[in-house]
Amino acid sequence: MLVRLCAAITLSLLLPHSALAAASCAEVLKRLGTQLVDATCFASSDLTTANTQTTPPNNSLPGLPPFAFTPQTDRDVVSPAAPNRTPITKVVPGLQIQARIASDPLGQARFLLRLPADWNGRLVVAGASGTRSEFNGDFAWSDYVVQQGYAYASQNKGVYNFQLTSAADPLACRFNPDTPLAAFPIHFYANDPGQLFARWTEFMIKAGRIAQDGVKAAYGRSPRFTYAVGVSNGGYQVRRAIEAAPDVFDGGVDWEGTFVDDAAPNVLTDLPPAILNFPDYRASGFNSASTAAANIRGAGYPPDIVSGSASFWASHWASFWEVTLCQWQRRLDPSYDTYGSGTGTYNYVSRLSVSDVGEQLAAFANTGEVRRPLVTVAGTMDALLPIDHHARAYARKVASASKHSKHDDDDRADRRSPYRLYEIQNGNHLETNKNAAFPQLEFIQPHAQRAFDLVVEQVEQHRSLPPSQCVARGGSISDAPAQPGHCASLFVP
Repeated sequence: MLVRLCAAITLSLLLPHSALAAASCAEVLKRLGTQLVDATCFASSDLTTANTQTTPPNNSLPGLPPFAFTPQTDRDVVSPAAPNRTPITKVVPGLQIQARIASDPLGQARFLLRLPADWNGRLVVAGASGTRSEFNGDFAWSDYVVQQGYAYASQNKGVYNFQLTSAADPLACRFNPDTPLAAFPIHFYANDPGQLFARWTEFMIKAGRIAQDGVKAAYGRSPRFTYAVGVSNGGYQVRRAIEAAPDVFDGGVDWEGTFVDDAAPNVLTDLPPAILNFPDYRASGFNSASTAAANIRGAGYPPDIVSGSASFWASHWASFWEVTLCQWQRRLDPSYDTYGSGTGTYNYVSRLSVSDVGEQLAAFANTGEVRRPLVTVAGTMDALLPIDHHARAYARKVASASKHSKHDDDDRADRRSPYRLYEIQNGNHLETNKNAAFPQLEFIQPHAQRAFDLVVEQVEQHRSLPPSQCVARGGSISDAPAQPGHCASLFVP
């Protein structure tokens, strides 16, 4: 009898957690109670994106204008185009919950939770890039982790994306600087009253806690470990989660995270030189020896890649540099006359004495106090968030915080956790650039996913993370890297 009992206990420990407890949608939503509103839940035959129900159509939230909610578009902006997306090799049945976070006074904070039937006892919480939706990581992160049995949650930083507006709108931004403002004016929800960028940290942490409650409701126990992942602004969310909420998160991977600091460099110091000099560079016939090209590189940007009529910098000029500056400046320094005084001539340092832009940035700045294992994965050819001003700047912040903590009287020195920066030679901010016109670039996604596995091994098996390193083209993260530290060149043909 005792042998049978021991065998039964052993078997129960080996069984998937779903075999021990499997709640229905109604039971999970009931136990989440008032944390969510407008919640929908369905039993999914497959939680991967092979199932068309997993990512809802664009513009599918009632009452919102076009471009405010674009899940299908959002998942495409992170992951490479097919056939280089995360391989899907199995069906993952389970529950999917979509809802708003009830505590948001603006009513825009959205939440997603996927609960695989064959659960591995762990949870992954994703940040969202740009001002994208909670479905932003579906190709890059959700498909990768749910197939391994992780529960997966995501959120939208408490903000919808954008809507079309008129040139008379004082918060209007033009999408392409080669067209008049009136041609395609857009209004970012992130610039509305109350949409402080400091909310981004709040909703990453809140999503983690709600997801932990949802996991407990579904499986009868809390997750053993909770991990944070994210890209770009979502990578920033990961850093802040690891800095601010070590009680929620056990480790994280930030992929091309945005560095936020009230001291230069930051987005508001980086983008104006690129915007100012690009027209002259284009007029030079994309001459890399021109003064304009030298000025752009001098501002920290990687070299341009010119392939026929396609220019790597030109793709960023047309869709990212100015519109990103406009979004951030409208939010953080709204008294500046964006198009009257100029986008390329915006001077962050001079604005410090005439506005509260410095205080605005300081309110959501990175601290560098890494309190759980954290890895940054970044490409040397990032032409939106240049590596020395973002990934390496954050690494310097971490090193400074660690050095400072050694002299503190509190226990911060004891709370320090490993941090690594893995630089991907020729990686860039947008995976689709390699698919589109620039084969010299490298995909970051496989390295980010490998970094996630390494963080899990560090947290759960106490395996040392490989040292910070430059990952050569076609190479992989190594325990004994040929290029420790930073990559010697931003671009290797």
